Order: sequence, then C-alpha cells, then structure tokens
Amino acid sequence: MENSEFENARFAPSPSGRMHLGNVYTALLSWLYARKSGKRWLVRIEDLDKQRCKKE
Repeated sequence: MENSEFENARFAPSPSGRMHLGNVYTALLSWLYARKSGKRWLVRIEDLDKQRCKKE
C-alpha cells in the first residue's frame, strides 16, 4: 500500500463511555498529525442500539 491511499486522519472515540482527558489527548495528536501532513481530520461517532447502552 502506498501512503497516498490514506487521505484522512480520524478520531473514533468509544461510544460506550464518557469522554475523558485521554480521549482529548488522542484527538489532539490525531488533529496535529492531520494538519502537519495535509490530510482531512474526521471524527467518527457511532450510534449504539439502546439494548447495549446504559444510562450514566
């Protein structure tokens, strides 16, 4: 595979819990990498079904 095939950088947090400082740090590093390499930065958010979700 060539590096040119990967045109996006992304951040995909776990949909099963709250955001925390580790998520913010990972998102920041991902964004900085995308910015430096001229890539698009995507945030992927998944929607879980209600049976697997729990109220916090």
